[in-house]
Amino acid sequence: MFLDAGALSPEASYRLSSGSVVPRPIAWITTVSADGVIHLAPFSCVTFVSNKPPLPGVNIGDAPQMRAIHDSSAGHASGVRETELLGLGTRPCRTVRVPRLADAPLSMECRLERVSAFGQTGAEFIVGAVMAFHLRDGLAHAESGLPHGGPNYTALGEIVTLRGMPQTPQAVMNGCDG
Repeated sequence: MFLDAGALSPEASYRLSSGSVVPRPIAWITTVSADGVIHLAPFSCVTFVSNKPPLPGVNIGDAPQMRAIHDSSAGHASGVRETELLGLGTRPCRTVRVPRLADAPLSMECRLERVSAFGQTGAEFIVGAVMAFHLRDGLAHAESGLPHGGPNYTALGEIVTLRGMPQTPQAVMNGCDG
């Protein structure tokens, strides 16, 4: 099968691209507005770009949080307290104002390092400088760090299908030629 990438809609291109990199880690980014409202956004393309200083995503969920991760991708008005809506508790961070998710197995306190825009759909590459890590007790291994770090690998398991989420209007950048 041949697919001309230029002929695909942004949504079809996203689905094909995000389905090609598996397993696909998803990080939750928590932010807080000037009036104290906590916002939550899942980012489905996560990696790290530096180890000193560490520069990856923020809250990494696990299988029991799958539904909440998925549901957090729905668009909400700016005043909606998404963590409360999804029943997700928060805890204060030690080095940044933004709280972290209480039950995330791994959270990283990050300060924004840089944002780079890409393409025509509003895609942004967001890099945060990690100021501190929070790991669930028992998650770290002395020899290899996390369970999937160092010489440890994982395989795909059960595939779970959840309802599709529509792209939000802010997903299209005006005046960007790609």
